[in-house]
Amino acid sequence: MEIKIQREKSVESFEVSHGITLLTALYEIKEAQDASLTFSAGCRASVCGTCAVRVNGKEVLSCAYKVQEGDTIEPLQYHPVLRDLKVDKHKAKETLTKSTAWLQSYQETSLNHKDEMQTEKQTDCILCDSCYSACPVLAVNPDFLGPFTLTRAYRYSIDKQESNAKAIVDNIQTNGVWDCTLCGECTAVCPKGIDPKMDITMLRGISLQHGHTDPSFATQSFGTPDFGGGFGFDPNGGF
Repeated sequence: MEIKIQREKSVESFEVSHGITLLTALYEIKEAQDASLTFSAGCRASVCGTCAVRVNGKEVLSCAYKVQEGDTIEPLQYHPVLRDLKVDKHKAKETLTKSTAWLQSYQETSLNHKDEMQTEKQTDCILCDSCYSACPVLAVNPDFLGPFTLTRAYRYSIDKQESNAKAIVDNIQTNGVWDCTLCGECTAVCPKGIDPKMDITMLRGISLQHGHTDPSFATQSFGTPDFGGGFGFDPNGGF
């Protein structure tokens, strides 16, 4: 079975065994065909998120994906490529620092099962960067905080143990919660079933509660000019 791998200057084809995971195939290539092939791997159990790559234009964990005839494997988008499929994830992770997406001010409180379930899914994020790579906003705005950071901001902004959620919300207004197009690409590729699109939608509501507004709202046009009536129509225009 043949697969193709995007390398530094070209796309190269390799023969691999049938019915194996992509990660196993990459090791097979490295051991028997090209020892210089470079990629990232860790737990091999879809827990660490280290092995994320793109296959046929979609982000996957190579330890979980079964290779198919003709697959084309590429490194994640919007990350500096160190070599072959190995990328530098430091810039993406820096968005967590910019957003201050962690517990700001702890307050003693009792949590029931419903409270715990409310943030359980978001806590499952393994920082594989799949959602970051899939996000079209980063193609035009490299300073966008990105889906996994906004999901983490949401996780802590609704935590009952957080007494200063506003501090988190304030830090995601620029290049953050309002810049998302809500396309859902991040949700589609998350290996843990997290829904960043919904988290961001909820964050917008929380932002409004803390006195923020969509900065693009003031520049939006709602149709015909306002001639003084205040409702965008000419009161003397007739019917």
